[in-house]
Amino acid sequence: MNRRIRADEVRVIRGEDSSVSTVMNIRDALEMAEDEGLDLVEVGPNQTPPVCRLLDYGRFKFIQGKKQREARKVSRSASKQKEVRLSPVMSDNDIETKIKMTKNLLGEGAKVRVFVRFRGRQRAHPEIAMKVLRKVAEGVATVAKLEKPPGMEGRVLSILLAPSVVAKERERQEKSTPVTAAAPAANGTPTDGAAAVEE
Repeated sequence: MNRRIRADEVRVIRGEDSSVSTVMNIRDALEMAEDEGLDLVEVGPNQTPPVCRLLDYGRFKFIQGKKQREARKVSRSASKQKEVRLSPVMSDNDIETKIKMTKNLLGEGAKVRVFVRFRGRQRAHPEIAMKVLRKVAEGVATVAKLEKPPGMEGRVLSILLAPSVVAKERERQEKSTPVTAAAPAANGTPTDGAAAVEE
């Protein structure tokens, strides 16, 4: 970059689509970069002559870093799959706990595999496990979409849930909407809260 470039002559490419290229002396290229307040960056060192681009290197690195962070974030979210285990026989309180756990995992952007593992003779009554799965699916319906319907794999009955796009959009809007304080009543009458304080 800039004066670290050792070649005597370089091909300088310019423009958004790299359509303009000029072969010039390295000194002239450096002067051009300085005049425009940009950096001369070597992008094709193995070419003859080496290919350089005029750009704001600091901004370029910032944008590249941002793109890489976003790509890693998407990759992590896509690869994340959590599991929530249920039992064919569960109390309503236990089911509610599992629903909350599933909602939290979905809120983190993870896909969630909810499954019931059968033991012994429980396998003879899959409808009981299906009922438990249905309760959990209904409990998270506002924040999830069913990505894979109920299916048996050996002794396991499972469904796969993914975060709902609608829920994500609603959450984004809630975060971007500022909370405004309630305006006092126009006639000067105190609100219920004010009355309670005065009492």
